[in-house]
Amino acid sequence: MMTALSRWGRGLLAATAVLALSAAPVLAHDAHAPEDIPPGFEVDPHWPKALPNNWIFGQVAGVAVDRRDHIWVIHRPRSLQERQVMAGRTPQPAICCVAAPPVLVFDQSGNLLRSWGGPGQGYEWPESEHGIYVDDEDHVWLAGNGPRDHQLLKFTLDGQFRLQIGRAGASTGSNDTANLNRPADTEVDVRTREIYVADGYGNRRIVVYNIDTGAYLRHWGAYGERPHDNPLPAYDPAQPPSRSFGSPVHCVRLTRDGLVYVCDRVNNRVQVFRRDGTFVQEFFVARETRLNGAIADLVPSRDANQRFLFTVDNTNSVARVLRRRDGEVLSTFGRMGRYAGQFMVPHNVAVDSGGNLYISEVDTGQRVQRFRRVDQNR
Repeated sequence: MMTALSRWGRGLLAATAVLALSAAPVLAHDAHAPEDIPPGFEVDPHWPKALPNNWIFGQVAGVAVDRRDHIWVIHRPRSLQERQVMAGRTPQPAICCVAAPPVLVFDQSGNLLRSWGGPGQGYEWPESEHGIYVDDEDHVWLAGNGPRDHQLLKFTLDGQFRLQIGRAGASTGSNDTANLNRPADTEVDVRTREIYVADGYGNRRIVVYNIDTGAYLRHWGAYGERPHDNPLPAYDPAQPPSRSFGSPVHCVRLTRDGLVYVCDRVNNRVQVFRRDGTFVQEFFVARETRLNGAIADLVPSRDANQRFLFTVDNTNSVARVLRRRDGEVLSTFGRMGRYAGQFMVPHNVAVDSGGNLYISEVDTGQRVQRFRRVDQNR
């Protein structure tokens, strides 16, 4: 009798286990079609190589990849604390360190190729460096988010000045066509001779200029509407989405199918437009996030259809892979911390032709990390 009961009990347990397994939720990556399986990434702890000349990074406020697969970094030398740059004092109280020049360029192996930047004749260098972009004609575009940074600068690869759009301290608001107001980032379409600007920390718009003359072309705010500078309430995820971009409008990215992706950081959303400013769609990420918001930067993947968006979140200190067509989060990697592969306020992200990511960190992070793409789903 005991043997029969034991067998019956074991059978009941097995049946219960099968039912429990069948009721368990399917993991996110199992639910996606093969073409939506997100790429994987692995940190390269040895990239970049040590800087020469006793140099040190301040807050790394921008990262970009050029057509040669060189990696461009802009950092904030003035963000370094006095204790970090004692080697530059006279008399010298300690052996380390000296602030590196603001712009540095690395190859795929992490070797430093060139460096330049800072105040000079004929242009107004930003008070607080913010954002870097290298176009397909080898021009370097720099922005700034200091209180008087109402300008955009264009240089050659070796730092020769070419053009300034706007003047420092001259902005009259979000509908000023001559000046910017603390622009965060840019992207260039050389075929149409246009530069798109996420403008930014002071204004609440995307604005487009001619890359050769600096002539104003057009601008728009959230939902493609005319922007305004009226006071806005603090972000509240329980309220309907704001009809205005928050501060800052932190990124602008172009895709091959003619769309414009905009990071509305504190509103935890990405808004998508056509090139003329016509609103297409929006999607939200980590909608409950407060503080600085969850969408600091994004960049599309390099496959033919640009299926993915790689994003960084400087409040939660993680990176994410989104499905581009609808913004669904496919995977998340990293966490707050100072070890390799962790983040302390990630700020910008760039991708090279091999699908490897480069992620910069501000606040006390003060570094850029390389993440190798390790999957074959390209």
